[in-house]
Amino acid sequence: KKIDISMTEENHCYENAMAERVNGILKDEFYLDQTFDNVAHAKKAAKNVINLYNQIRLQLSLNFKTPNMVYKLSA
Repeated sequence: KKIDISMTEENHCYENAMAERVNGILKDEFYLDQTFDNVAHAKKAAKNVINLYNQIRLQLSLNFKTPNMVYKLSA
């Protein structure tokens, strides 16, 4: 069964540029665009990548902090 991925009504990447940027990073840097053997494997990979993105990957736009660091500093 094929699942179409869409985050917008018109299939426009410009409707949500920030989400598209994050999706691109997840695909390009963490290879989430690969074909997975099953749903469980895909879910596990996505969970691991989101953890890496939020806790390990330093971001230029956040002054070389992780999203979790910024979140904790704002609390």
